[in-house]
Amino acid sequence: METLDTTRRQVLKGGAAAMAVGAIGSLGGLYSRQAMAAAEPTRLAPIPSPYGELRAVADRSTGLELLQLPPGFSYTSFGWSGDPMADGQPCPDRHDGMAVMRRGNGLSLGLAAHGRGRGRGPTLALVRNHERGIVSNPITGVATYDSGVFEGGMAGGGTTTLYWRDGEWLDMRPSLGGTVVNCAGGLTPWGTWLTCEEIKTNATSSAGRKHGYVFEVDPDGERTSGRPLVALGRFSHEAVAIDPRTGYVYLTEDDRNKSGLYRFIPNDRAGRLGSLDNGGRLQAARVVGRDNVDLTVAVIGAEYALEWVDIADPDLDSLDGTGVPDLSAGDTISGPFAQAWADGALRMARGEGIWYAGGKMFIVDTATGTDSRGRRGRGNGAVWVLDLASQRLSALFVSGNQLAAHNPDNITVSPRGGVVLCEDGGESPDVYGPGSRLIGLTRGGESFYVGKNNVALTSTQLANAGKRVAAGDYRGSEFCGACWDPTGETLFVNLQSPGITVAITGPWQRGPL
Repeated sequence: METLDTTRRQVLKGGAAAMAVGAIGSLGGLYSRQAMAAAEPTRLAPIPSPYGELRAVADRSTGLELLQLPPGFSYTSFGWSGDPMADGQPCPDRHDGMAVMRRGNGLSLGLAAHGRGRGRGPTLALVRNHERGIVSNPITGVATYDSGVFEGGMAGGGTTTLYWRDGEWLDMRPSLGGTVVNCAGGLTPWGTWLTCEEIKTNATSSAGRKHGYVFEVDPDGERTSGRPLVALGRFSHEAVAIDPRTGYVYLTEDDRNKSGLYRFIPNDRAGRLGSLDNGGRLQAARVVGRDNVDLTVAVIGAEYALEWVDIADPDLDSLDGTGVPDLSAGDTISGPFAQAWADGALRMARGEGIWYAGGKMFIVDTATGTDSRGRRGRGNGAVWVLDLASQRLSALFVSGNQLAAHNPDNITVSPRGGVVLCEDGGESPDVYGPGSRLIGLTRGGESFYVGKNNVALTSTQLANAGKRVAAGDYRGSEFCGACWDPTGETLFVNLQSPGITVAITGPWQRGPL
């Protein structure tokens, strides 16, 4: 493997240097002032939920008590792993990131012929990731990036597309195959989904394909090309979000203590399907006037002015990580991060969810903080806010205890300006028992519980519900893919294992979400 110093010599030759909007706009400044006044570096506990205490609620579709929710809330499940899709394939497992797009009236799907979708509202398409690796049963019959073979199987990740209208699930279809470890991604302003491969590898398939890219998926699956957006970098991608004013694409990297924060400046800012194929510049964030600032341990109210350095080769192979602190012997770093670090860029612990709202990027670092042994980048997580106008990054929420939040991952912001976090760590029990949680943030930055994973199912329950997943206790599995319908009435979210999508409705206006 090449070393970081070799990279510096060979690659880097001087490459340095409207209710919701109102609510979001005041959120960062308000909480920064409150936190500084209280001298509180982290949050240690949640506040009581403005929506009330949680209790087990039966799914309207199966009758199973899959979630704990506040009073007045209900949900309908759909798209379980193993359920037959429109083409007869079983639905893949390991549901992950997801976003909502409008899609006309649904007639081209043939839904009316099936006696479904007769309502007058718009059809919503939800493009959903499947975080699968090398498997024997890949997604087929759709746009496919890699049909080659690796040791042990084929690229098993990709996306499926679900359809919803007038409070009813309509259909489910495959939409991309031949990718691996599709974790999160992001919605584009022009109504497509950017799905991200969360993998850092130099391996190639028998077809000569590399992985670690971003792909664009159209809600009309036949328009999806399956081409990688190479200029957006090859690294362990987590999520993306686009500034609709500039067209810049912001990207997170999930690679412990060697995670950069990136943005992509497209050559073509037409804002349409395929425009990102036309290349551009990948850049990494650097703190103004300071080299290699370490954000792996954050405190509430911390603030940094950012500038951006160009990445000369977005497709550079992974390299030896010698020279980066807090790494284990033999750790590798992505090619883009190697170049960024050599030019003084910052690092996060593990960059995960990112979401645009009201002129700001809300960015999750799932592991900022230290563990009981004092190791950096192994804490409970934080939410950063990047003001796009000023390019100032500030820590809005930092969890100092698993009860306040345990490794938040995906993030979304409601049309009313409320922040929802999908919790990854589900091992630590609270007053409601074990299980991962949906976490809300108040306008003051306090966390509270919105919902809780309650999936513990017997073979008899599953057989009666007609489901094909294995029996077991899945309460520790993560929530992921949270996203709102355009009206803010329905929150869609996935339970990664056993692989279930739910649509949650209720009196959201009763609280800050």
